[in-house]
Parts: sequence; structure tokens; C-alpha cells
Amino acid sequence: MSEDVINNFFGPGGCPADHRCGTVAIIGRPNVGKSTLLNHLIGQKLSITSRKPQTTRHRILGILTREHYQILFVDTPGMHQEQKKAINRVMNRSARSALRDVDVVFWVVDAKRHTEEDDWVLERLQGLSCPVILVINKVDQLDNKEQLLPRIAELSARYSFREIVPVSALTGHNLERLESLLPDFLPLRPPLYAADQITDRSQRFLAAEALREKVMRQLGDEVPYELTVEIEQFVEEGRLLRIQALILVERDGQKAIVIGEGGQRLKRIGSEARLDMEKLFGKKVMLSLWVKVKGGWSDDERALRSLGYGDEN
Repeated sequence: MSEDVINNFFGPGGCPADHRCGTVAIIGRPNVGKSTLLNHLIGQKLSITSRKPQTTRHRILGILTREHYQILFVDTPGMHQEQKKAINRVMNRSARSALRDVDVVFWVVDAKRHTEEDDWVLERLQGLSCPVILVINKVDQLDNKEQLLPRIAELSARYSFREIVPVSALTGHNLERLESLLPDFLPLRPPLYAADQITDRSQRFLAAEALREKVMRQLGDEVPYELTVEIEQFVEEGRLLRIQALILVERDGQKAIVIGEGGQRLKRIGSEARLDMEKLFGKKVMLSLWVKVKGGWSDDERALRSLGYGDEN
């Protein structure tokens, strides 16, 4: 890019001509720590987390702005082979579509556990023209770091990774190095977002995700995969937010589980979600919750679209 082109591109008095801006897709099978990685890279909780696989259902943009570069991280749903329901197919399409037109890919794997789904994701990386960085997460759980050597050798023989970086997304170990690798891979471009913006998602979406996280953390293994959250009302009144939300489940028995005996579980979910929302939005929140049965929503693509699934594809 010539100097004249750069000057025309950035404009007089704009950002430096060496400013870089680009997109990094974070992919991997479920439960390898992609969302935790995103949150720590941007320095703020944006993508919800839990110990349950497939917590992330939507593609989420996290924006990291530094003086000389802006990185747009795309957290994706965990890529998985099993596609029994429409929601699984929508999540996989969302993750795969994130690989289009990106500048770098982070493939995140678990330091202690390799599965067939990791191999399945690796197959989807074949043919990519952009650099792929292998991010080996959860190294804090290893008794001996030398355990990584055979794993690194095996994966390196199967793909030409631009870099291989062991990290702990939970503790922040080696994340500075991971970030430092990225600017050289990004194109010369002015920032696409304001310096204080951390996502392109709406406050309604973030409120729904904050609530869904609390529901998933409160419940057992079965119900979380057959529930979702819909924000019916989001009204700002000065320093107050009035939010009305529906927790949608598929069966009456699940509704009873979410509500809990005497409504105690629902109250606990609401209280924890409200505190997170107040921290996120910097305002007092009045949160009203209802639980509603909507049979078959997770296996109905039209219903999923109405609930915001797949709207980023």
C-alpha cells in the first residue's frame, strides 16, 4: 500500500498510517474455554461461561482497542458432530460462517483431553488461507508441562500452524504473548469501532445472555439445553433499567424445575442476574421474570430465528 493510498485511506488528522485492524475467529469443540479466553483478552466479561458444554450459542464479537491496533475477536459456539436438533445445526453453521473473511483463526484445544470432535474441527480448518494459531488452553491443570510435547508434535504434523501458544485463559497465563502475535497478521486499516466499544451486540442481547448464564449454572445437566431467554421489555429511565424477561422451556416439568420449590430457585436466578446486569450496564436494574413452556422451540428453525438464533449468519 503506497503512502498516498494510506493517507487517502486514513484521512488527514486520522489514526496513524501504521494502524492495523482485523478479525480473529476463536473456534474449537465445546467446553475448551473459548468464552473465558475472549473475556480475558478484552478484559471484561462479555461472553457467558459455565462448566456445561455448548454454553455459547451465538457468535459474539469482542473488541480490543489499543493505540496502534484494534482486534475484533469472534467467539463462536462449540463445533460439534452431533446435530440431533435444529439448534445444533444452527450453532454449527454460526461457527463455520465465522471462518469466512477473517484474518486469523485461534483453534482452541484442551491441554489434557483430545477427542474425536477436536479431529472433526481440525478437518474444518483444512484449506483456510489465513494464519491459524493453535491455542492450547488449561495448561494450569497439567502436573508436568512436558506432557504437552507429544501433543504439540502430533498436531504440528497434521497442520501447519503459524504459531503454537500454551495458555491458561482462566489465570491469564501467556495471554499477553498471544495478543502480541496478532498485529503483524492484521491489515493496515483504521479502527472500525469506537475506542470504548467492546461489542456490537445490543444491551437487550447482553441482558438475555446474563440471565441465561445464571439459569445454566443453577440447573442440572438436562434442562439447560432445552431452555432459552427472551427479553420482552428493556426500558431505560435515567439511571434505572426496567427489564422483563421470559425463560422459555419445552416441558411443564422443566418449568417446575426452573421455578423451584416456593419460587426460590427463580428468585435466586433473578437476584444473581440482576447484580451482573447492574455491573455490566452501570445502572440500577429492576428485573421481572416469567417462565413459559414453548414446546419444540429448539428443533424448529423458524422459532429459532424468531428468538435470534442464526441472525449473524
